[in-house]
Amino acid sequence: MLKLKNVQTFYGNIQALKDVTIEISEGEIITLIGANGAGKTTTLMAVCGIVPPRSGEISFMGEPITAMEPDKIVSLGICQVPEGRRIFPYLSVAENLDMGAFLRNDKAEIKRDMQYVYDLFPILAERRHQAGGTLSGGEQQMLAISRALMARPRLLLLDEPSLGLAPLIVKQIFEIISKINAENNTTIFLVEQNANLALKVAARGYVMENGRITLTDSSKNLLANEEVKKAYLGL
Repeated sequence: MLKLKNVQTFYGNIQALKDVTIEISEGEIITLIGANGAGKTTTLMAVCGIVPPRSGEISFMGEPITAMEPDKIVSLGICQVPEGRRIFPYLSVAENLDMGAFLRNDKAEIKRDMQYVYDLFPILAERRHQAGGTLSGGEQQMLAISRALMARPRLLLLDEPSLGLAPLIVKQIFEIISKINAENNTTIFLVEQNANLALKVAARGYVMENGRITLTDSSKNLLANEEVKKAYLGL
């Protein structure tokens, strides 16, 4: 479904990604783990067209998207939930969800999808008229995921969904991630510093160090890998 081949990106003269190659099949949950600053977020930004590769190729459903504008990439069915949530703080919950459906004009289906996310996160239904910026951190993360779902993504990119959240909320968020994948067959590319949680929800994983993919395997094997356990699992 998504393929990155030998992708290299730069911030000025500083190289952020070095020959990154990743493949994701339709319906999978794949995770990219690594230390802070390893290049995980930049990988998602490259897929979204926000940090275009200087070299290499990115394709989605067999079509090249390497030089495509971000809004065109969204229209193909790729949507990102950014690190730090980035909701619209002065808009209500309902208005934030409307923004997620900005490129759509199927009003009846938009209404149905809005009800779906309210069913996923009942607290958002209760607070639909409340300004997004007044929600708790966990509620804002729920809103950010819901806003992305309103675009009806075929591929959902999640950047550090557990960041700054209480353990109970993190558990709930990861349960919802699995549910979205199972119920909608939505493919999920998960970037996460909490390697233990990420590998437990994903089928396969990639390990990134200093802008390079250094290891890829099934999540089961990565969880048992002594180097991964020592570096990322605190074991």
